[in-house]
Amino acid sequence: MRILKIIHGYPPNYNAGSEVYSQSVVNELKKENELFVFSREENDYRLDFDFRNEQKVNIHFTYVNMARGKDGYNHQLLNDRFGIYLKSIQPDIIHIGHLNHLSTGIIDVIKKQNIPIVYTLHDFWLMCPRGQFLQRDFDGNNLYTLCNKQENNKCANSCYKMYFDDQLGEEYYTKWVENRMETTKKLVEIIDYFIAPSKYLMNRFVDDFNIPTSKIEYLDYGFPLHYLKPTQKESKAREFTFGYIGTHIPSKGLNILIQAFKQLKQPARLKIFGRELGQNTKALKLMAEDSLNPIEFCGEYINENLADVVFNKIDAIVVASIWGENSPLVIHEAQACHIPVITANYGGMKEYVNHLENGLLFKHRDEDSLFKQMKFAVENQGKLQQLGKRGFLHSEDGSVPNIQEHCMRLTEIYNTIIKENND
Repeated sequence: MRILKIIHGYPPNYNAGSEVYSQSVVNELKKENELFVFSREENDYRLDFDFRNEQKVNIHFTYVNMARGKDGYNHQLLNDRFGIYLKSIQPDIIHIGHLNHLSTGIIDVIKKQNIPIVYTLHDFWLMCPRGQFLQRDFDGNNLYTLCNKQENNKCANSCYKMYFDDQLGEEYYTKWVENRMETTKKLVEIIDYFIAPSKYLMNRFVDDFNIPTSKIEYLDYGFPLHYLKPTQKESKAREFTFGYIGTHIPSKGLNILIQAFKQLKQPARLKIFGRELGQNTKALKLMAEDSLNPIEFCGEYINENLADVVFNKIDAIVVASIWGENSPLVIHEAQACHIPVITANYGGMKEYVNHLENGLLFKHRDEDSLFKQMKFAVENQGKLQQLGKRGFLHSEDGSVPNIQEHCMRLTEIYNTIIKENND
């Protein structure tokens, strides 16, 4: 089977959840299929929409340069060039992971060439222009208000007001959002099948975006388990160590984690793993300076070294995201390594952690509530270790879904959609 995987970023340039998952799927599917990957890169010294080809370990990569135009969602020149590219590779099926930083118009190009489409939902980008239902709040009074529903005028005033001027004001951006949402809503009719990695995300798209239940299924992520094995903790004596894994963007709630940790009076340590992000990381480091207990910024890691480089050095992982994370990879990865998880009681985060069964839950976006759970962890280390041993809730032996079985299900979906498309 000739499979084209489309994703808005690919490791090592981009290492967030959807990108790491896409890499795992591609590496598994390439064993029995011919794999093509279409993704983006950002090179300020090349023309916009330039295509660059690369061959790596039996995978055909094509990167489009998208260094500018961050909020654009449909680019005709990219669509035209993608159509030529698509004819040259002639895939049997296309599996899309994200179109942000790419172009929604490539969906129309694909359908004109009568190629079936499977789309994995990784966040809310199709029904929220900014993807996470977090408002920009350019009003001097609020900060990242949680949004419960998309409305054109609210989007303009809460998320695009920062662009308002005498020529391009509220009316312009309300219309811009309206056009954008009309475009993404039409994709529901064109795309053949949707996959959601959490029931929370699936239900939101069914209830709020009118994806028919016949066109969507819940399928959790799959993981390459060869590098996710429980490891022996560092033998030397050390304080109880909390860990964070991920990007340093505001939606991840790192500020809440740092402030909660700073309230601890008992000896403890916080290790923050992930690529440093300019002034965001600088602000977080300033926030951490007056902590009674040490807070370490440990930099980026290679995902295949996760067990030894990260989980070997910590006693609990904290996921404090202020948006409705759908199915965080880090929760699964920690559970695979028998590391207890402390996370918020919201969205897909609470879907994989039951309080005092395989981890701890705190009130979403609540610094004091997180502090209380971190304090409990330090004071009940034996109990927490037992919670970690429970692992993944949705399997009898606590193991997370493996990538082999996951890709077997993907292949079944591909074959079904291809057959329906040919009938």
